[in-house]
Amino acid sequence: MATHFLLTAAARTLSLRDIYTGGEDAAFAAFCNLRWPATDGTPSCPRCGNLELYTLKSGRKFKCKAKGCYYSFTPTSGTIFASRKMAYVDLLAAFCIVINGAKGVSALQLARDLDCQHKTAFVMCHKLREAMAAEIRGAILDGIVEVDGAYVGGYVKPANLKENRVDRRLAENQTGKRRVVVIARERKGRTITTVTKTEAEGVSFVKSVVSANAQVHADEASHWDALHAKFMTMRINHSEAYSKDGACTNQAESFLSRLRKMVEGQHHHVSPKHLHQYATHAAWMEDHRREDNGQLASRVGGLAMAHPVSREWKGYWQRAQQ
Repeated sequence: MATHFLLTAAARTLSLRDIYTGGEDAAFAAFCNLRWPATDGTPSCPRCGNLELYTLKSGRKFKCKAKGCYYSFTPTSGTIFASRKMAYVDLLAAFCIVINGAKGVSALQLARDLDCQHKTAFVMCHKLREAMAAEIRGAILDGIVEVDGAYVGGYVKPANLKENRVDRRLAENQTGKRRVVVIARERKGRTITTVTKTEAEGVSFVKSVVSANAQVHADEASHWDALHAKFMTMRINHSEAYSKDGACTNQAESFLSRLRKMVEGQHHHVSPKHLHQYATHAAWMEDHRREDNGQLASRVGGLAMAHPVSREWKGYWQRAQQ
């Protein structure tokens, strides 16, 4: 029986030991390569593109020589990690820890691993998720696409005494925090997710991210009937079978199962406000699950270095205190 790729040595090409053994200089060089891959890590001015630079006394900061520019910058200047205070070696280690987590990594665990504040780890993880989402923004799915949805959150704890318990199915007894993660997943390709209040709201999402030439597979829920007007649609009734006559949503169901394990097993509680970013993280890990961890760290680092300053996460905790 063949060994699964993730269980082989080929899946492990990066370790925390290697990162910390290399030290700050090696980590800085890695960030230069991530920021300026076209020039093999040779820096250029982010403002004017000039290649003639001064290397400042610190050795890890540059200044443009172009007349009228003289911009001072580092590899993270102007990126989603602009104004970072964390050392390059710790930031690179964070990339490694996050992508090594098959079901994600909680901010609390990352804070303990890096010996930083929980607030720092929380924002760092969400910045990485925002960068991951940018990789597939605007993509259109084609071929065979499976669609489905899963309800997440909004749990109402029953009262201790039986006479005090209420019918938790009724709207007036719910928290209003329950959301649906709707997924559109190519059989051999990418995964796109969104978060809605009901699964029926996912119909318009599917229409916007799936090519009209695609073949869509969905379950028996009546709201998916609207897909027949635009797509060649195949339906599977799960009360009869999980796969029948070529129709199934097993890959979509598989992803949603792992998403539930990620939320329940790692994060325990996910705010409805940020659920879409956790779903994006799970989708990104699903799409790149056959890549070794060195490739994954380089990929997420490259996405972060190519992503502009986050309007949502820059100064997040300072805004929360206002």
